[in-house]
Formats: sequence, structure tokens, C-alpha cells
Amino acid sequence: MTPDSYFEAIDDRRYKPTPHAGGAWDPDEQHFSPLGGLVVHAIDRHRASGPDDGLVLSRISYDILGRLALDECEIEVETVRPGRTIALLEAVVRIAGRPVVRARAWFLARIDTAAVAGGADERLTPPESLGPWPMTEVWPGGYIASLDVRPVAPPRPGRTTAWISTPLALVAGVPVSQLASYLALVDTANGIAVRQSPTAWMFPNVDLTVHLHRQPHGAWTGLDTTVSFGPSGQGLTSTVLHDADGPVGQAQQILTVRPAPGM
Repeated sequence: MTPDSYFEAIDDRRYKPTPHAGGAWDPDEQHFSPLGGLVVHAIDRHRASGPDDGLVLSRISYDILGRLALDECEIEVETVRPGRTIALLEAVVRIAGRPVVRARAWFLARIDTAAVAGGADERLTPPESLGPWPMTEVWPGGYIASLDVRPVAPPRPGRTTAWISTPLALVAGVPVSQLASYLALVDTANGIAVRQSPTAWMFPNVDLTVHLHRQPHGAWTGLDTTVSFGPSGQGLTSTVLHDADGPVGQAQQILTVRPAPGM
């Protein structure tokens, strides 16, 4: 039976993806979205091995270095810059001994700044009042099939706002942080607002950078996404990230745009 999760833990550093982690460009590859959440889980475990310093993850940037085979992966985490108010951690994901993802995460001090808090605060229509959208009409793969997607308005080429959730655990039988579960859905942004049919054009992202000005909560990840294609093979997916209380940050993904094979 297929586990009700995206990964199974083999030991403290190694994980086996389930068919639910299957990619949208190639079902024999991993979709990066749940792997991005798994990296945060590995960082959480690394930090839990030391004293609680009260810092919170405020930025994480992933570079996707190569093909993400649907095979066992190993994640190594190290503290690059320790500190009492600011710390930088790095995680490297390896498959078959080869680095395939390198991520760096900045942790900043948690301080009471409620008196000066401000910025955009528009809330999205709650997902409970919205109807589902089967993304499987656009994309294949186990990951896409696992999602509950609720668009705020009908998706348009290059512009979609939607809530994303999943009934699956990130790691089978293992508690994970709310932030890891939230970020495990963010990379979906590049698939909700397609400018061109993925059967005619390829536009995979080679990175993902997330900045957070507030820690998200709840079971839903809100994606207010705009996709732009340039004239020379590059694209950009830009997303305002939401939870039920409003914006929590932003995500950016750089795309390599090219005709699909055979076109």
C-alpha cells in the first residue's frame, strides 16, 4: 500500500519518497514542492539538537542543481553562521551521492514589534467557501494528484490566486513543524498560473526563494501568483504568500523557458 505521506524516514538523514511525491514534468522525478518542505524539516531537526535560541526562519533560498530522481535522498545540515540574534544554516540534498539541492536559511530573532507592524493586509476569500479545481487537467504526477486546490477566481494564463492544501503527511509517522508543512506547498505556485500549455512549452524553475515577515499558520497555503515570460528564454514566477490572516511573505522562482520536445 502507498503510505499517506510524501516521504518515509529511513534514518536521521535519509528519506524515501513515495509515489505521491512524483513530479509534474516527469512522474519518475520528485516534484520539488514536498522536497522543499522536507529540507525545512531537516533544518528543524538540526536546530532541535541544540539549545532553543528563539530564532525564527525568515528567509530560505533553494538552488536546484540537477535531476530530482524519485529515489532515496540524504540531507546534511550545518550551521554556517551561528549567533544569538541572527543565524545562517545550509542544507544539501544528495541523491545517489550527488548534490541535487543546496539551500540556505536565515534565522532572525523573535522580538515584539507589534507596535510598529504594518503593510499589506488584504485577506483572501477563505478556502472553505471556494470550489475545488482539479489541477490534474493541466499536470500529471503523484504530487499534483494529492492536492486540494481552491482558486479564488477562475485561473487565467499567468495570473492565479488559489489556496493549496493536502491530506497527506510530509513524513510518515513523524511530527513536522507547521512551517515545514506550509513551505512544502509553496513550489506549487509555478503550476497554478501557466502562461502556455506545458505540452507545448517547458518552464521549470531552477530555484525558489521565500521571504517571511510573519510565521504562517493553518492547514492552507495561499498563493497569489503572477508569471512573466521574457523574450530570451527566461521567466519569473512571483507570489505573495498568505495564510487565513493575510500575507505572510513572498516567493520568487526563476524559470528556464523553452519549447517542449517535438514542438
